[in-house]
Amino acid sequence: MVLQGAVRNALYLLEPELKRREVTPQLEMPSAPVTVLAEPVALEQIIHNLLMNALQALEQIPASERRLGVTLAEADWQGVVTISDCGPGMAAELTVRIVDAEEGLALNSSYRQKNYATNVLTFDYTQAPMVTADLVLCAPVIAKEARESRKTLQAHYAHLLVHGTLHAQGWDHETGERDALEMETLEILLLAALGFDNPY
Repeated sequence: MVLQGAVRNALYLLEPELKRREVTPQLEMPSAPVTVLAEPVALEQIIHNLLMNALQALEQIPASERRLGVTLAEADWQGVVTISDCGPGMAAELTVRIVDAEEGLALNSSYRQKNYATNVLTFDYTQAPMVTADLVLCAPVIAKEARESRKTLQAHYAHLLVHGTLHAQGWDHETGERDALEMETLEILLLAALGFDNPY
C-alpha cells in the first residue's frame, strides 16, 4: 500500500472536521511513493484516529494559533508518518510498577483469572479528561521474552510500555482481529518514532 494514499484518504474523510476547526494541515510528503506492507483499512483508520486526536487537542487553543503538521518519510525501509500539533496534549497520570513472577502471577490470577504471570497488566481507571492507570510489568517474564525473541531488554520494555499505555487509552487487541491489527500497527508507528524497530 502507498502511504501517501492512506494519508490523503484520512485527510479527505476529515475535511468537514478540519473546516469546522479552521485548521489547514501542513503536508510534507516525498514525491516518490512510500510503499508499506499493511492492511489498508486498518492503516487509514489509525492515521484518521491520530489526526482526530490532534484536532481535538487543537480545540483548546485559539483558531489563529492552530497548527497541524503531517510529515511522511521513508527511513531504513520503513514508512514513517509524523503527526504534530500545537495543542496541549492528553493529560495522563500513569504509575509503572515492576514486579517479580510471584506478584505477577497473583495479579493476573486475581484480575484476569489466568494462572500465569504475564508481561504487562494495565489497570485503567479513567480516560477523560485525564488518562489514569497503573501499568504492572513482570520483570522475569519480560527478560525471558526478550532473550527468546532476541530483542534488547530496553526495546522489549519500550514495546510493553507503549502497549500498556494504549490499553490505558482504550485500545484493545482482544476484541477482534481488526482491533488487534490497528493496535499493533499503532505500536509499530509509536515505537519507530521513539527509535525502536518493529516489535513484531
